[in-house]
Amino acid sequence: MITTDICIIGAGPVGLFAVFEAGLLKMRCHLIDVLPQVGGQLSEIYPHKPIYDIPGYPAVQAQQLVDNLMQQIEPFNPSFTLGERVESLERQPDGSYHIGSNEGTVIHAQVIVIAAGLGSFEPRKPEIPGLAAFEGKGISYMVRNPETFRDKRIVIAGGGDSALDWTIFLSDIAAEVTLVHRSDSFRGAPDSAEKVFSLGNTGKIRLLLQSQLSSVYGNGKLSHVGITGKDRPEYRLETDALIPLFGLSPKLGPIADWGLTIDRSAIAVDTVDYSTAIERIYAIGDINTYPGKLKLILCGFHEAALMAQSAFRYVHPNERLSFKYTTVNGINTF
Repeated sequence: MITTDICIIGAGPVGLFAVFEAGLLKMRCHLIDVLPQVGGQLSEIYPHKPIYDIPGYPAVQAQQLVDNLMQQIEPFNPSFTLGERVESLERQPDGSYHIGSNEGTVIHAQVIVIAAGLGSFEPRKPEIPGLAAFEGKGISYMVRNPETFRDKRIVIAGGGDSALDWTIFLSDIAAEVTLVHRSDSFRGAPDSAEKVFSLGNTGKIRLLLQSQLSSVYGNGKLSHVGITGKDRPEYRLETDALIPLFGLSPKLGPIADWGLTIDRSAIAVDTVDYSTAIERIYAIGDINTYPGKLKLILCGFHEAALMAQSAFRYVHPNERLSFKYTTVNGINTF
């Protein structure tokens, strides 16, 4: 059995930063994640994607942010169980919990922090006949390595942040980038949308608005996509790759059966400290919901800080928070 103060379910950026906030308050953390490596979606789906809204970084690649977070928490010696899925939860007589994994690992913790991002997720796929036949043969739902698309003709479909960010990034790598979106406006950040419109106006990319994918063609490998527009018949566009970016479909998995308050596949929390309806269980990051919620990494960092202050009373019930700083291994701590 692994014994710790806080068990963090999810080793994405918010879960990693929670280790830092807990460590400042002298609380030990153990993280468990179904993925085989830390970093969550950032490492698994888009490690090379630039992120623009982290304070102090005009732009930082997703994997670099994960690496920096790992360096930041190293002095606090967190432990990890990776490649295992949380399956069970048992409350103990003293209020602590036993968390069990699908591989039989048991973690004893005073506090549980759910930082599982979108939970178990899968990409939302457009309803196009024959799409599955070209998956991995010209169609992909994520960009793992941008160099794969160097000097290629690519079509990106979508209107959210991922579609905009990758359109901007790949415009300097691919030979030709076409962005297809069903509306004439975007759901992503206004600044990113402005950059995409500018790229379209200067001819750096092909921008097809009020259009949508209708079909895919090829002989064993994708060669063309069919596109329809408002009051326009389908026409075929030659391409080497299609990247549909319509978001992810979240699934909470076994966590949904723990008796938490679930609202649209997210866990409802109290914004005082991001606690759930169950004592000693918190939810931070994209997995939670509350009025005004924004699914931003920096919001998750804020939630982690307040969570740690609240969790302190369960881990050290006979102590009071002290705000006198000392320095340990070059890091200011309480």
